[in-house]
Amino acid sequence: MPYPFLAYLPLILLLAVGVVIDWRERRIPNWLNLLTMLLGFVLSCVGVIPISPLYSFLGVLAGLVLVIPRVLLGATGAGDLKQHMAVGAWAGPLGILIIMLAATVAGGVMAIAQAIHTGKFASLLRNSAILAINLAHVRELGVDHIQQSGKRFRSIDRPLPYAVPMMVAVLGWWIVVIPHR
Repeated sequence: MPYPFLAYLPLILLLAVGVVIDWRERRIPNWLNLLTMLLGFVLSCVGVIPISPLYSFLGVLAGLVLVIPRVLLGATGAGDLKQHMAVGAWAGPLGILIIMLAATVAGGVMAIAQAIHTGKFASLLRNSAILAINLAHVRELGVDHIQQSGKRFRSIDRPLPYAVPMMVAVLGWWIVVIPHR
């Protein structure tokens, strides 16, 4: 394909649907993540996107492995995990790692902006420090204690629509990485 970034346009459109739904409902539907994942895998099988079916599958696994600890700690939801897996089918294992790191940074910026806007920035800093200390002592405290701390120390009223930073990260990857493949 002379313009490989065009092959990823369906991914961008599916993620845009996810952003709208997540913004309104604070959830990403399973059907959307499944469709995104299957389409990425199929397009890798027929050679439309420049990764092999094996790398597509490994991208799904990498999305699972990279994000499941955050789900287990209560830091993110299962829909966000499935969205990482779906994007992994398009990006492969290295691509989903880059996208996950960029989405984490974008999500952090979004959380800080929301905390400042709602007047809860000091609370966010305090709660983040407590959670960091708890994580440093996870062996002594146990995962259950950290999960409960995360639920108890909410600095924001509503969870962030993580599809937004994910979209920002994928757009960055699409603009910077894809044209050079």
